[in-house]
Amino acid sequence: MRLLRFLAAPLAPLYGAVVRARNRTFDRHPERQARVPAPVVSIGNLSMGGTGKTPVTLYLAKALQEKGWPNAVLSRGYGGKRLVDPMEVQPDSDPRQTGDEPLLMARALGQDRVVVGRRREIAALRALGHALAPKVLLLDDGFQHRALYRDVDLLLLDGVKRWGNGKMVPLGNLREPMESAKRASALVVTRGSRAQRREILDWWQRHGSGGPVFWVDFAIKALRRFPEGDRVELPATGLDPMFAFCALGHPEAFLADLLVAGIYWTGSAHFMDHHPLSAKDLLNLQTQAQAAEAGALICTEKDAVKFRPEDAAALELPLWIAEQQVLGAEPLLEFVIERLKAL
Repeated sequence: MRLLRFLAAPLAPLYGAVVRARNRTFDRHPERQARVPAPVVSIGNLSMGGTGKTPVTLYLAKALQEKGWPNAVLSRGYGGKRLVDPMEVQPDSDPRQTGDEPLLMARALGQDRVVVGRRREIAALRALGHALAPKVLLLDDGFQHRALYRDVDLLLLDGVKRWGNGKMVPLGNLREPMESAKRASALVVTRGSRAQRREILDWWQRHGSGGPVFWVDFAIKALRRFPEGDRVELPATGLDPMFAFCALGHPEAFLADLLVAGIYWTGSAHFMDHHPLSAKDLLNLQTQAQAAEAGALICTEKDAVKFRPEDAAALELPLWIAEQQVLGAEPLLEFVIERLKAL
């Protein structure tokens, strides 16, 4: 990775210039943003991933639905090779077509709640045409997707990694310059209990919009066995040492969350974000787990949607899925609802 960044370094000024020029175009010509007949709440970030957009999007989708705001989620469907675009994602969809995160959300939310598409404004119209008639659209990973107008723009920041070295790709992890934070309606700091709050507040004061700051956390609250579905509530005693694996943008966060939940792991492996995990990968991981004297495998829900029940049939070790919850997000939900009511 360091070598690739070194080789790509001469392109960094060009990338930054293109991003800034694109933002200036939308700033000066707001009419270029498509508007749809429903409020749009965007959940996004400035960095290359790993801030927790998917769990926050899921939390808002479920909580808004419970509060009387039926909604649908719009996603780019990164990594999916869909046959049609846009495409509704159902709980039984193929992750190779939809991408892993949209399928995870569809299984958590149910039928006709997730639509993937390269052009999110067209996906939005597809979602609004469903019989469920959503009153709100949630734009997953939408901060850079300025072609669709949004009424609430939530900017997520990882409280541990923050803004990295402050540089844009390929020299850093930022997809946009930090001054783009001025577009955000609010800042949502994930893994907030481990964040350097004073430093983040100072950063928000310099670069942000002046909107409110919310602090949320993620926690593993239960384990679910794949594919049987047996659940173990945490904290629990008598668990075997685990071998942890994931294909995430921030794998270190998953390992830390396991330890906080009281899950001891003796070894780990990680893949590139959105890596298409296979049955062969599972067998290779089991070999590594056995060498590390682990009694079980454990992964995230995002990873598990890529597996079929038959993929685990040849495993000698049990495979557990870590179920994650969002904590402390009630003030954020209240803020979003108040903004929606004011429209």
